[in-house]
Amino acid sequence: MLTDHETSFYTIEQFDVGATIDDPSYARILIEDEDADELRGLLDSLRDIGAAVVADHDAVLEAAPSDGILPDLFYATTNLETEVKVAGAWIAVDVAEMDCAVGVDAAGRARTIPPSDVRRGEMIVVGHDGVRVRPQERARKKAVFEFMSSTVSSEKPRASLIAEVARELIETLRAGKRVLVVGGPAIVHTGAGHFLAEMIRDGLVTALFAGNALAVHDMESQFFGTSLGVNLHDAFPAEEGHVHHLRTVNRLRAAGGIQPAIESGLLRAGIMYEAYRAKIPVVLAGSIRDDGPIPDVITDVVEAQRAMRAHVPEVGMALMICTLLHSIAVGNMLPASCKTICVDINPASVTKLTDRGTHQSIGVVMDAASFLRELSGAARALGQPIA
Repeated sequence: MLTDHETSFYTIEQFDVGATIDDPSYARILIEDEDADELRGLLDSLRDIGAAVVADHDAVLEAAPSDGILPDLFYATTNLETEVKVAGAWIAVDVAEMDCAVGVDAAGRARTIPPSDVRRGEMIVVGHDGVRVRPQERARKKAVFEFMSSTVSSEKPRASLIAEVARELIETLRAGKRVLVVGGPAIVHTGAGHFLAEMIRDGLVTALFAGNALAVHDMESQFFGTSLGVNLHDAFPAEEGHVHHLRTVNRLRAAGGIQPAIESGLLRAGIMYEAYRAKIPVVLAGSIRDDGPIPDVITDVVEAQRAMRAHVPEVGMALMICTLLHSIAVGNMLPASCKTICVDINPASVTKLTDRGTHQSIGVVMDAASFLRELSGAARALGQPIA
């Protein structure tokens, strides 16, 4: 049979469909091509989507030429579980993350390495030989993260979806994994800050990644009752409210940060208060738009990435709420096995996360306040997260 490549042919040698719901399916396909380079490229593409080459060679390793510099033909990872063949044996690559390299140490251990973290002389996998990925298996029964694989628009019913997300959230916590919120300042602007604070206090959210803006506007709401100068109780601009966020930054810088502000009694409630009191992982990453920023913000983006990566293996579910660029950044670090929900009032924002490679993400078009209110209610109705 002729493929899209004029010189390529394939023959299905074996195709076994699982006879029961518990049986796997198997296909063995013979691929031929008159052009060796074209055949190699085709096999590389098939490896990237989970096909295993029957007679695969060992992975080719090449030393990194300098700190922060990878070999030119390094293998670029996906977010799927990956294995490399070393000395005739397949070994799992520790922590699946897209857009990284694979390093193999002298003990035969393999791990993903961000380009900025590679060191001169580290052995890096080059090319596609001896690399295989494991695509995500579909669940045997219908679940929200299988049958809802695209955007849930504002015109579709969402109650059942959010109820299922709440069930998955509780199961994630019971399995010993963290529930991560990647949050933007709209959580505070829309009046949803207290819902997130309560979820953190109740142990329903156990990690928080955000930027300077969420932290500052959350604490502005505690100090002045405003968010970006707008009264949260009546939505009217406060007199001189436009400087409230700057005064908040100034108070936090004078206090020495969030923890000292809590200990001194300056900060007594809110998202950051509950997160620091609960001692959950909090990573605040800076941007060029920041005012201040407050002392807790990591202004070096590479260091911020490292701080987030330290907690990624613990995360079983990620809720990306109204923060497009931050969501893309964190989504790039998460393995495909991490259940991911992206919530935004803008339909383009929820699809962009999937477009950037986080294919497991479900997009929900709704405002932060409605989502967090319904989710927190549904989660509490299910009882305590830890059995």
